[in-house]
Amino acid sequence: MTEEILLDLADSQTPQGIVAIVQKEEEQMPDLTSGKYLFLEDVQDPGNVGTMIRTADAADFTGVIVSSKSADIYSLKTLRSMQGSHFHVPIYRMPVETFVEEAKKGNLPILATTLSQESKDYRELARLENFALVMGNEGQGISPFMVEQADQLVHISMKGQAESLNVAVAAGILMFYLS
Repeated sequence: MTEEILLDLADSQTPQGIVAIVQKEEEQMPDLTSGKYLFLEDVQDPGNVGTMIRTADAADFTGVIVSSKSADIYSLKTLRSMQGSHFHVPIYRMPVETFVEEAKKGNLPILATTLSQESKDYRELARLENFALVMGNEGQGISPFMVEQADQLVHISMKGQAESLNVAVAAGILMFYLS
């Protein structure tokens, strides 16, 4: 194909010369009785979603679950940010309520990130073999529903003046600490 067509199809300034249409594999419901899962609750930025999936892969997480309202894991920006990690770590999509229901049914502890007064600094947490780490929306954090359902609220104490960390940076700190 011509370079002009490739540029149009690839949706990036410097495409790598490959464009494909593939049938995506349907993921089954994950087994939330054991393992280390990352749950992304309504994370909107495709770059953040891809970066967190890539980091979960690097931290050897069992799987990543994205909420129904999170960015599309197959958008070109998400795929570029994942750098192939979608081939290494299972990724599931489900509504927040379904995730909570399945985690509770499987006795999988839910650790949810928040800046609330009731949260613990991540360094105070006991090490767990099995858990789900919840990262919230870039602007609003986790939902009030998730606050109620979480087994433990967790935060990263900050020494400087920044109000918060980028969600992908915070996820990286927590995933490597907890893994």
